[in-house]
Amino acid sequence: QVQLVESGGGLVQAGGSLRLSCAASGRTFSNYAMGWFRQAPGKEREFVAAISWSGGTTSYADSVKGRFTISRDNAKNTVYLQMNSLKPEDTAAYYCAAVYSPTRLERLDEYDYWGQGTQVTVSS
Repeated sequence: QVQLVESGGGLVQAGGSLRLSCAASGRTFSNYAMGWFRQAPGKEREFVAAISWSGGTTSYADSVKGRFTISRDNAKNTVYLQMNSLKPEDTAAYYCAAVYSPTRLERLDEYDYWGQGTQVTVSS
């Protein structure tokens, strides 16, 4: 089992920044690729960003490319999502997730473990 706890969400004005963190415990964190997903009210959960176990490969949704950066610190068992130039349409609950051996980092249904989420609200 891998336990994931997100933090860092909050209320921010459009154009502002937030950094989300996801702390992992349980099995060896460095064995897992990690992803960030989000879900807005009334919408399906969608892919935001992902990073391979080594950090050598990253992937982003088109809607966040150039604004969001995913990173990880395997020594701290933590993955981060730096979000800059935030827009009202980024408002959602953000979830981190872990997958042991992914085929596609962007695929939600490949992820084995999920956190409880942290709310991000961007005001206009």
